[in-house]
Amino acid sequence: MPFFDLPASDLPGYRSQATTPDDFDAFWDETLAEARKTPLDAVFVPRDAGLTLFDVCDVSFSGFGGHRVRGWYIKPAGRPVADCVVKFIGYGGGRDQPQQHLLWPATGRAVLVMDTRGQGSSWAVSDTPDPVGSGPAHPGYMTRGIQDPRDYYYRRVFVDGVRAVEAARSRPEIDPERIVVAGGSQGGGISIAVAGLDARVRGLMADVPFLCDFPRAIGLTARDPYGEIVRFLMVHRDKVEAAYRTLSYFDGVNFARRAKASALFSAAMMDDVCPPSTVYGAFNAYAGPKAIETYTFNNHEGGGTLHECRQIEWLARLG
Repeated sequence: MPFFDLPASDLPGYRSQATTPDDFDAFWDETLAEARKTPLDAVFVPRDAGLTLFDVCDVSFSGFGGHRVRGWYIKPAGRPVADCVVKFIGYGGGRDQPQQHLLWPATGRAVLVMDTRGQGSSWAVSDTPDPVGSGPAHPGYMTRGIQDPRDYYYRRVFVDGVRAVEAARSRPEIDPERIVVAGGSQGGGISIAVAGLDARVRGLMADVPFLCDFPRAIGLTARDPYGEIVRFLMVHRDKVEAAYRTLSYFDGVNFARRAKASALFSAAMMDDVCPPSTVYGAFNAYAGPKAIETYTFNNHEGGGTLHECRQIEWLARLG
């Protein structure tokens, strides 16, 4: 894959053209207030996963619309913990099996892994349905409800993400002020949104994040998932303005402008799924303390295990 985006030297100065709707904050305040009318009812059921060094719980809690969202809660066995990483999953995946999520417990922290409603079956299993329908949509998730922000799929997912953090805070052993949100690709985009919506989040690790800088991403990359939006608008030629207006309520750039938690981003210069300029669009707009790692010769795999080492070091410095 060749370099196709802005030169690396231009990225620190890049500013996204994403606009913030006048009622952005009111929209999300109303959305979260409505969700919180339903009790969280976070349930943690111990699960014997054969992982003798870890305690594993099968999690469920009430997300958007009171719909039950599944997850895993994993912590080191036999020792106190106070820190928790809330982890969100990449596009098309789900929580799958607990042994896939042992990195953060292996560092002495707990992890709460949120299932992604309606996804799974592309590369990992999900156990959380999305019972809400939508208007006409292209196959995939990017255009479900795209004609109205109140109906858009990611309104439900971002609310689920905020409620996942609240579920982690409900654990008696977890310090509610020591929660970090994290994820790669879609998971990174969800993390940015949650950090922008929950001011108590302590840290954010957004690895090659998706769902950022829609105005640039949609016209820059031919790859899915952004390609789903292009193909939808090829057919629905009269819905371009409505689609872009809806997406402005879900753009990571707009959440980044509101987030104050310490943040570590990553970008890859050959990433044609989440182009580096779109990541920098969110990073450069980010309002809190921030750092970014850029991997010159990588595509959407980003920094891989090397970046996990950087995240471990960054978390240790965060304290």
